[in-house]
Amino acid sequence: MILKKFFLYAVVFTLIAIISGVVAFVVTRHFSPQTQKEVVQSNGVSAVPTANCVREGRQDFACYKIFYTDLVQKSGVKIAFDDLKVRYASTPAVKNGCHQITHVLGRAGADLAGGVGSAFALGDAMCWSGYYHGVMEEVLKGIGVAELPAKLNTICSAVPGKDTYSFNYYNCVHGLGHGIMQLYSDDVMASLDVCSKLDGDWEKSSCGGGVFMENIMVEDRGGISMYLKKEDPIYPCNAVPDIHKSQCYLMQTSHMLTAFHEDFTKVFATCDTVEEKYRGTCFESAGRDASGRSVSDKLQTTATCMLGKNAFAQEHCVIGAVKDFVSFFHSDTQAKDFCNGLSPNLKTVCLTVADSYYASFQ
Repeated sequence: MILKKFFLYAVVFTLIAIISGVVAFVVTRHFSPQTQKEVVQSNGVSAVPTANCVREGRQDFACYKIFYTDLVQKSGVKIAFDDLKVRYASTPAVKNGCHQITHVLGRAGADLAGGVGSAFALGDAMCWSGYYHGVMEEVLKGIGVAELPAKLNTICSAVPGKDTYSFNYYNCVHGLGHGIMQLYSDDVMASLDVCSKLDGDWEKSSCGGGVFMENIMVEDRGGISMYLKKEDPIYPCNAVPDIHKSQCYLMQTSHMLTAFHEDFTKVFATCDTVEEKYRGTCFESAGRDASGRSVSDKLQTTATCMLGKNAFAQEHCVIGAVKDFVSFFHSDTQAKDFCNGLSPNLKTVCLTVADSYYASFQ
């Protein structure tokens, strides 16, 4: 839907900045192998990963992919989420790899439900809404490249909230970007071209956010993306159409940290060189990574944000960081604790963002 009035246009793009941040704050949570342990579920039944979930005494993503696909197929989406929530609270490997795991639940859930609307109805927004992204990946795989152009603008029609840009509708359109990337072999430019065929700038941008997130996740999974360059750590954000730049910069510092061997000083320096209108977004991305790389340690996150050379950089880093605290803990308690340790000016900004961002989860 093309918006006619300026104030509605501003509201919509503010909404993009708010809710796209929910899913953007994920790629820094790496899947850390851990020794297998028995987990006792809330119903008192012990839940130990199958033998396939053991790799030289470790738990890794490939193991959990098998385990949760099997669990959804045998017991349903709700039981799988119940199990995941128990493990999330007690197993660092699951907590750190949770978004990737919920993608798995979504792909299995789509097969089980047989449609976007019914699959979304089974879902849970846990771990940055990865379930919904997985649903879209599976749905688009079933549609295929040949039929996609004709069906693109109707795929999300079964999900309520198009007129109000609901959170689930956003997840559907954003999830299209993930699914398109899989269909187009992680070709960012080809995928953005497909997103551009969606009706409405909001939909185009939201779909592009899924494309960029998937591009970062290729590297995060240990793969190599042809659209990430160590010699040009800003790329592809400096090469995409303007409508997609904000979403790109919101993800890009995760690649910068890989290129710079985790050196945040170089990340801040690089953000200082991007187009002026996107510098704040780049610093917010750095703030998300500051929280993510420290597993939301408030002192370490604060110290990282203070590497910004001026108040603008530090403030936007804090904005990105506090959003990640909310996303990671599914609460504003730890986020406000982080805010309360900041200098007065930053504290005020931080608490305001914590309140507004947490409200978007309700």
